Amino acid sequence: MLRVPVLSKSGKPLMPTKPSRARRWLKEGKAKVVHNDLDGFAIQLTFDTQENTQPIAVGIDPGKLYSGIGVQSGLFTLWMGHLVLPFKTVKERMELRRVMRRARRGRRINRKLPYSERCHRQKRFNNRRQGPITPLYSSQQAARVTGSQRVVQAVPH
Repeated sequence: MLRVPVLSKSGKPLMPTKPSRARRWLKEGKAKVVHNDLDGFAIQLTFDTQENTQPIAVGIDPGKLYSGIGVQSGLFTLWMGHLVLPFKTVKERMELRRVMRRARRGRRINRKLPYSERCHRQKRFNNRRQGPITPLYSSQQAARVTGSQRVVQAVPH
């Protein structure tokens, strides 16, 4: 059973509560419905309370197409979700980029001249980026960081 996020009267995230307690607070008029940044259901209390929270941990399970994110307190799982990573779109864009680059190279050459007189540019060997991070990997890392930051904003810290 997942928990319902709770906001204090001032809008600060508090510890999530059980769905039954959230329904009771809504029925009694002690809380109102709000939607958080994750497009999820949350309640905001309409009365003053102490703003005590417990330590929580955010865990990330990295994957190639999906990454799992979980928020855990000492006793309960507060939230679980998965991120859809941009693997296919980045891969398609890189392939399209390669095709366009090869087409441009082919258009630059005057094929009417003999091969020895054509204007080929000199070969360059030191024009590669230094570093092991590929565009695909960097976009996946950026998506994971953004997703985890949104989760952290929605839970007490």
